[in-house]
Parts: sequence; C-alpha cells; structure tokens
Amino acid sequence: MFSKEEEDFIKYWEENRVKQKRFFKQIAMGLPIGVLFAVAMFINFTSGWDKRVATVTKTYPGFKSLILVLLVAILAIVVFISVFSVKVKWEKHEQRYRELLSRESETKSQS
Repeated sequence: MFSKEEEDFIKYWEENRVKQKRFFKQIAMGLPIGVLFAVAMFINFTSGWDKRVATVTKTYPGFKSLILVLLVAILAIVVFISVFSVKVKWEKHEQRYRELLSRESETKSQS
C-alpha cells in the first residue's frame, strides 16, 4: 500500500501541519533565506560596481532618509521572502498529504 517513507510523512504531517501554518512560525523558519537575500542585496548596493549608485548617494540631499527607506525596504523583503518560501513549502507538503490520503481512500473503497 504505502512505502515506509510515505507512512512516515503522513504521520509527521498530521502532527505538524497546524504548527507550521502559524505566521510567526513561518517567519522563524524562513528567516535565514530572507536574511541571505537581504545580505546579497546590501553587498550589491555597497560594492560600488555600479557607479550611478555612488553618484546618487553622494549627491542626494536626504541621504539619511534614503538609508532609512532602504533598511525598511530590505526588512519588508526579508519578511516577504521568509513567509512566501515557507508557505510554498507548506502547500507542497499539504498537497502531497492530501494526495496520499486520497490514494488511501481509493484503495479502501476498491477493497
């Protein structure tokens, strides 16, 4: 009927599906991916490979407010990426779980 891996997955997902759907749990689980993305953006911004960025930052009259806006934007991107990546992973697990339950009910009905 089911392989050992599929049985283990069904048992695991029945126990953890509600816990992993919580918003703060999703942020905590996806935070490393979001932070990695934010660090890459910050390195790209400060590396100086694009001379236009250096020109804009030196001539912009409200440089401090620009930095604040960039920090808020990076924080928003981190939260979005962390929640989005975990939601996609959760949806994949949920779909697999429902497919396995459907397959199980089909097998029982045919017996």
